[in-house]
Amino acid sequence: MSDDLERFMMNQPATPDRPLQGKTVLVVEDSRYASEAIRLLCLRSGARIRRADSLASAHRHLRVYRPTIVIVDMGLPDGSGADLIRELAMETCRVSVILAISGDDGAHAAALKAGADRFMTKPLESLAVFQQTVLDLLPQGEGPKGLRELPSDVVHPDEMALQDDLSHMAEIMRDDPDAAEIGYIARFLGGVARTAHDEKLQIAADDLARGGATHTELRQRYDRVAGLIEKRLSERRAL
Repeated sequence: MSDDLERFMMNQPATPDRPLQGKTVLVVEDSRYASEAIRLLCLRSGARIRRADSLASAHRHLRVYRPTIVIVDMGLPDGSGADLIRELAMETCRVSVILAISGDDGAHAAALKAGADRFMTKPLESLAVFQQTVLDLLPQGEGPKGLRELPSDVVHPDEMALQDDLSHMAEIMRDDPDAAEIGYIARFLGGVARTAHDEKLQIAADDLARGGATHTELRQRYDRVAGLIEKRLSERRAL
C-alpha cells in the first residue's frame, strides 16, 4: 500500500463492516502464528497493524508512533508483558485500548492489575468477539455509527507461520536451555498449541510448565515436547 493510499484509508471513518477503520494496532507477540491470527482480525476490521516480537522491539515502535490499540502477550522472550502494560497504563497520554492476551488463564489477574483494559485468552479467532471487545473499550464516538450485523467469520492463520514457530522452538531446544528458558519454551508452545487446537502438544507443554518435577521427570516432559515438535515438523514436511 502506497503512503498516500495508506494515509487516505487511515482518515476514513469507521463503517459497520470495517468498524476499526482509521485505528492503528501494535501487537506485541512473539508467536508468528498467533500474530497472523491477529493480523487477519485487524485486516478484516479495517485497522492498520504493526508487530513487535519482544519488549525491546515494542519500545522501538512506541518511540516512533502512537497506536490507538496495543495488544500485549503476557509471556515474551525478554520479560513479562505486564511490565509493558504497566508502562502504557501510567502514561499521561495513554493509548485508547490496552489488551492483554495469553494462552494461560492464570495470567488474567496479573494483566488487569498491571492496567490492561481487558484480558483475552488465546486463541483469538472470532472476528465478532475481537471487534466487540475493542469497540466496547474505545472512547465514545470512535466506533461506527448505527446498527451493525455481527460477523460470523473465524480466522485461520497461515500454516507456514505455525511451522516457523515450531522450527524456532526446535532450534532453541537443541541448545540445552536452562530452567528459565524451559519455562519460556513451555509457555510459548502452550499458546501456539491452543491457537492451533493441538490438544496433545498443549497438554505436553502444560506439563512441562508445571513446577515441582524431579530432574528425571522434567527431562521426560522435555523430551516428550521435543518429540512432538519433531513429529509435527516431519508431518508438515511430508505434505
